[in-house]
Amino acid sequence: MDVKEQILQFINQKGPVLPVHIAKEIKSDILMASAHLSELSSNKKVRVSNVKVGGGSPLYYLPGQESKLQDFSSNLHEKEQKAYTLLSQKKILKDSDLEPVIRAALRQIKDFAVPLQVNYKGSMEIFWKWFLLSSEEAESMIKSLIKTPEKAIKKPEEISEQSSSEHLRNSKSISKSLSDKSDKKIVEKPKEEIKPKLPETQQELKKPEIEKTQEKTIKQPETITKQAKPTGNFFKQITDYFEKNKIDVIEQNIIRKSSEIDFTIKVPSSVGALTYYCKAKNKKRINDGDLSSAYIQSQSKKMPVLLLMTGELTKKAKEMFEKEFKGMNIKQI
Repeated sequence: MDVKEQILQFINQKGPVLPVHIAKEIKSDILMASAHLSELSSNKKVRVSNVKVGGGSPLYYLPGQESKLQDFSSNLHEKEQKAYTLLSQKKILKDSDLEPVIRAALRQIKDFAVPLQVNYKGSMEIFWKWFLLSSEEAESMIKSLIKTPEKAIKKPEEISEQSSSEHLRNSKSISKSLSDKSDKKIVEKPKEEIKPKLPETQQELKKPEIEKTQEKTIKQPETITKQAKPTGNFFKQITDYFEKNKIDVIEQNIIRKSSEIDFTIKVPSSVGALTYYCKAKNKKRINDGDLSSAYIQSQSKKMPVLLLMTGELTKKAKEMFEKEFKGMNIKQI
């Protein structure tokens, strides 16, 4: 039997697997197993999960095995598990009604949360759909949540997440309009990259890009490892703090030149240098959304977080810091 056919047959029997499982099955090393899986993924024979298991490896599964990813939800971080549980129970969540930390977490659990964009009375509302919920059920539940005549609502369109380094699930558009009585149309945004096609039974939209939302604090910028060194008083405040505390910068990512910069840093300690994710913000009032964003990003990087701020925490942010983010390090510069 061909090695690739052997791998496909194994995944079909076992469900989502790790490269180490494939290596054992084909009696080879993980490097060779990963190469085979990468080729199968490129040829759209297998899918790659967003959730990471063990040492940070994604799962490989066949189209139609999406529901089995639930068996690995325990690998989500604490806040992501909270969002996962809430969405699995409610099936549909309105983004604007959620706490910032939940909104941020939903954007991280791409395997389980499908963003929908609804045109309601001339404005766009974002809803989150449980990944196993059908499009028809989602439309019905959204209308129930909005509690308004059908004519005021256009059919939801799914929103994509920016992820150039990960394999996202591609889905089909919502099959048909609800009825001839309404003038609802689905507006599909251009697909930027071709991803594996789901079976006909799973009819979902490819997630168009989230471009303009009010959740600016949870926007995921493109990582920049080599940048021109920024100047200005804000950057000087940061470098002065680093020098004073003997902190070494490994990587920097300029989000907004004069107001927001991300760093990967080495912080000295009694047990040796520790690697931290650092968010520096030049803002008078740091809100709960800023805290949630920094925390979620640190969790995804599996690093402790240091938030450097020029301003002060809002009252709500202080309460969240004391209750939700006790392990977070915050310093005013």
